[in-house]
Order: sequence, then structure tokens, then C-alpha cells
Amino acid sequence: MADANPSAAAPSVTRCGRCQAALTDSERVPAQDRFFCRTCYEILKLQLRTAAAGMKENVNYPMAALGAVLGGAAGVLAWWGFTVLTGIGFGLVAVAIGFLVGHGAARGAGGKRSVGLQVLAVVIGAVSFLVAAYLVNMTFINQALAEQGRPFRVPFPPTSPAMFYNVLAVNFGIMKLVFLAIVAYEAWIIPRPVRLAPPA
Repeated sequence: MADANPSAAAPSVTRCGRCQAALTDSERVPAQDRFFCRTCYEILKLQLRTAAAGMKENVNYPMAALGAVLGGAAGVLAWWGFTVLTGIGFGLVAVAIGFLVGHGAARGAGGKRSVGLQVLAVVIGAVSFLVAAYLVNMTFINQALAEQGRPFRVPFPPTSPAMFYNVLAVNFGIMKLVFLAIVAYEAWIIPRPVRLAPPA
């Protein structure tokens, strides 16, 4: 009698991605590109929920605020610096403010994520955007004053809330509102809490 064909491979066995136990069709639970036994799947779900809950606890808000302020300052300098170097008030650069503030808040808090961090980041992001818009407008106004030979210069920081408002109001149209909304959205979405699917 001839031997069996050695090239004929035995049927592959699906194994748990965690404990490596052999799984039947009724025992395996799919998770992305792997399969787990029901026990390991429940353990992994519990670990994920515990980790997600821990990200909302003991948030270091002072350090988060410092990180957000530093991120905002970097974004302000990027937009204002681009304006000074190129002579163009390219508002799309302002989008970096929301990105930097959101990441600064999350990193400053040690990787934590919470609604409180989202609110903090949005407030600091909006303030940073308004400060940057003031600096950009101040630069163009002072250039125009210099060309006219007038000695007055718009200062920074502004000497009064009225001055801040009046300088900020120059060419503050629909596109500035759009950029402000993008900044707020990015600052909100980056430190958002991790949301897991509800238990089945």
C-alpha cells in the first residue's frame, strides 16, 4: 500500500490569540484580525474597560493647562511668524493651534483623557487663536502706519480691552470664524475620553 502524500497538510487549527488553546467554531470570538476563547475575550474586555476608566481619573489639570498653554503659544508663534516672514496673513496656519493645544493638554496630563481636558483645551485654543489674530492684524496695521509716516504703533499686549477688540475686529470675517471653529474642534477631539462599545 502506498504511503499517504506527505505534501497533504493537516487542517489548520484556530488557536486563541492569548492562551493559544485550540478553538472550535462555537468557542471562538473574533476581535479584529484574531480569535480568542470566550474566557480570554472577557478578560481582555475587562482590561480595556479598566484602562479606559483609569484615563479619566486623577487628571493633573495644572500640568494639562501648562501643556495646553505651551502648545497654544507655539501655534500663535507659528501663525504670527509666518505672517511676519511672508507678509501674508494665511489663516490656515492657525489650524495648528488647535492641534498643538489638544496634544499639549493630553501630554501635560500624562496621557489622560476627560471631558474636563476637552473644555480646558477648547478655552485655551480659542484664546490662543484670538491672540494670534490680534498679532497678525497688529503687524499689518503697524506696517500701514509706518508707510504713512505716522509715529503711532499698535502695542502688544493691548493697553485696553477696547483696543484688543478694535484690532481683532479688523477683517474678522466668515473665514476667521471657520478657522476658529476648526481650532475648537481639534482642541476638543484630541483629548476626548476613550469610548468603548457597551457590554453585549
